[in-house]
Amino acid sequence: MSPSPLTETLAIPNPHARQPDDVISALDTSADTGLTETQASSRLKSHGRNELARAKTTPLWRRVLRLLNEPLTYLLFVAIIVSTFAWVAEGRQGAPIDAIVIAAVIIVNTAIGLVQELKAADAVASLKQMTSLNATVTRDGRTQVIDATDLVPGDILQLAEGDAVPADARLLSCNGLMVAESALTGESVPVHKTVEAVTPDTPLADRLTMVYSGTAITQGSARAVVTGTGAISEIGQVAGMISTAETTSTPLQKEMAAVGKTLTIVVTAIALAVMATLYLVTADHSVASLVSILLLGVSLAVAAVPEGLTAIVSVILAMGVRRMATHQAIVKKLDAVESLGSAGVVCTDKTGTLTLNQMTIDRVITADGRFHITDAQAADTLIFGSIASNARLAADGPIGDPTEVAFLIGCSDAGLSIPKPHRLDELPFSSERKRMSVLIANHTNSADTNTTDPDAAKLVMKGAPDVVLARCTHVRTADGDIEATPEVLSRLEEEVTSLAGEAYRTLAVAVREVSDTSGGERNPAPNLDAEAEQGLTFVGLVAMIDPPRPEAKEAIAQAQRAGIRVIMITGDHPLTAQRIATDLGINEPKILTGAQLNELDDEQFAEAVETTAVFARVDPSHKLRIVTSLQAHGHVVSMTGDGVNDAPALKRADIGVAMGITGTRVSHDAATMILADDNFASIIKAVKLGRGIYANLKKVLRYLLSSNMGEVLTVFGGVVLAGMLGLIQTDGTVILPLVATQILWVNLVTDSAPALALGVDPVDDHVMTKPPRRPDQRALDGREWARILSTGFVMAVLSLLALDACLPGGLIEGNDDVATGRTVAFTVLVILQLVNTLSVRHAHRSMFIGMLSNHWLWLALAVGLLLQLLVVYLPVLNAAFSTVPLDGQHWLLVIGCAVVFVILEELRRAVTTMAQRG
Repeated sequence: MSPSPLTETLAIPNPHARQPDDVISALDTSADTGLTETQASSRLKSHGRNELARAKTTPLWRRVLRLLNEPLTYLLFVAIIVSTFAWVAEGRQGAPIDAIVIAAVIIVNTAIGLVQELKAADAVASLKQMTSLNATVTRDGRTQVIDATDLVPGDILQLAEGDAVPADARLLSCNGLMVAESALTGESVPVHKTVEAVTPDTPLADRLTMVYSGTAITQGSARAVVTGTGAISEIGQVAGMISTAETTSTPLQKEMAAVGKTLTIVVTAIALAVMATLYLVTADHSVASLVSILLLGVSLAVAAVPEGLTAIVSVILAMGVRRMATHQAIVKKLDAVESLGSAGVVCTDKTGTLTLNQMTIDRVITADGRFHITDAQAADTLIFGSIASNARLAADGPIGDPTEVAFLIGCSDAGLSIPKPHRLDELPFSSERKRMSVLIANHTNSADTNTTDPDAAKLVMKGAPDVVLARCTHVRTADGDIEATPEVLSRLEEEVTSLAGEAYRTLAVAVREVSDTSGGERNPAPNLDAEAEQGLTFVGLVAMIDPPRPEAKEAIAQAQRAGIRVIMITGDHPLTAQRIATDLGINEPKILTGAQLNELDDEQFAEAVETTAVFARVDPSHKLRIVTSLQAHGHVVSMTGDGVNDAPALKRADIGVAMGITGTRVSHDAATMILADDNFASIIKAVKLGRGIYANLKKVLRYLLSSNMGEVLTVFGGVVLAGMLGLIQTDGTVILPLVATQILWVNLVTDSAPALALGVDPVDDHVMTKPPRRPDQRALDGREWARILSTGFVMAVLSLLALDACLPGGLIEGNDDVATGRTVAFTVLVILQLVNTLSVRHAHRSMFIGMLSNHWLWLALAVGLLLQLLVVYLPVLNAAFSTVPLDGQHWLLVIGCAVVFVILEELRRAVTTMAQRG
């Protein structure tokens, strides 16, 4: 949506760096009376509603065309056309079975992909849902509640605890305002806001004078003037980045495209060569003869093209999706399953992914030293900190400020009971005061054993250590309260500085007795004011942090052993980010901030991304730029995140991973995978499964293509070597080793169940001991194609020799008729392809290793053998597939060929392995 002229005038630059009066003047509004209804109406017409433009939905027919836009699918369409043409040329006898089967495969595959795509919702639509429904504003001097979509720049907002911020706004005044901005900035705790202007280049997370659409008020109240709505708000700019972020093809999509292109060239070349050879060696060039030659070309196309390859790959990926779901990884796009296994870089958010997303008190510091929360010396600090708090632990989880919740959880973990004294008064926390004080009745359930006056009330203060210590005249020790000498205070201040350097968030706790007697009678509600916040006794201070997940460190170590680079990208403070990175063992924890990145040109930025492991205080554009830079350097990138700020990078990454628990709807929709448990360790499990799935897909490709090459070379060799093998009849016609229906049957028996069974082969633990494959590394490189062709060659030789052994003449004299010889060759080819499933499971190890680990494979082989027996011995199938029953001698020939195939495959594997070692 392009801004109108009025939009441009209202989009004032850097409102966070301007004084409130300046912003009010620039927006032509009034801080007291707000806009007039006339002004608001005019701006709404010119500026537009405070909502995000809906993303254009892709029509169903476009989705279908995109799914069909694959080279292998083109090849299948060509096969359908040629098959149909041959069927018409033969007089349209029966049904065009070949064309129907191939068309069915295309339909099934497209349907699977379409169902997966329709499950994904639109990310920009989800961003729109984040806008609050109502907003409290001042217009014409009156406070009124309006639909948030009617907000315009210049409106005066009234914000209170629990409100969702409906638009970007510059604060005019605030009282203890705290805003949860993690969804937009990545900041792990609510941010204290102020009205004092900051510098123009202040990062988004540190713009304390602003509140942003999509965030939430957790404490306090405020008045603010709206500065950005709809597309010009921060969340609107994120939506723009999502809509323009390019999606990338997965490694599997690229591989399938390459395989399809290669097959097209190979099939076309072989079919043309065979047809040209037949045309040249055949004297009969009649229409019937030409149709026969064309039919042979169609048979070769059917033999060469694994018609079910794309459907089989889709089914294997779907099974992989189900397997990943059991490990808390929910995949939305089938092709993304193996992409994660190819990832060489994992860019991860910190809060909630690498950490617990729960502020936790790690230690307590008193005048006597540092203590664990379970030590007796820590009890007073934890209990008084919990009393000076408005948080509570509810059945459905903690409620309140995360730092206050940390005190409650600390008491719970230490086994301490928290008194519930009557609260007489409270001075709330504010960004200006940096402290909170409560006045409580000092009854017998008080935590303080140092009470001298049981009738006195007690003031309990919790706040920034420097502020609290400045108001303390005494400190508490195990031996009693002592004077807060400069030496004691200096030592405590040094502790605070040391803890800050270790990325701890610190809060101090202090108490003092307050007399509540007046004229000898008890005053039930003494007043609390700032003058009372003096002469306190320092009890202790706590060091808290959002700790790393226990399992994250081993997961990162496993990733690094697997050659995967882990990069932390967070909106949190640099010291906190570096501390967590160091604790987790992230290699080379060099750190850069968003402000530092802004100072780099493109070349310097690219170099920084290649050498930096931690990025802090970044905004959405930084995340997107980091991912794009990594991809430009040839990395397959996985990006994890949970907030709105992560969505553009999640969409751009090769595989975006959103958090299922803490993640926003926006991140869920922009990502291709969702972690149900928000756990980085689950990402590494998914990587292992992804690598296993990719390894299985390689087995399937190797199996299907080598088997189909066996069929192609059998037909090709039978035609080219017809004279040598005795396959030329007395009238000069060539005996085809296989008829078209038999080739179709071979593909049906061998290309379905066995291939699917290979797709669920158990994941080898060795997959996580190797580095990720390079993006330019083909699944089927020259070595793999050599193996595929050599295996297909062996199949063809054994099948043709079996045929020759049955027929008179040729290299081996036989006495069977053509139908019997063809049935033997047909059966040999089927059995060899079934045995080939065992061979392709291991590239270098013997096929006998782990033979029984995949029971599905043995079931598939049993079904394939049973089907072949039916086609050999069932009369109705004999007629349909031109087969005859075989006797014992023929089966000995079949078994002998299978044994020879196993021996040759084992020898080839042994020779290859020795050559690589040598």
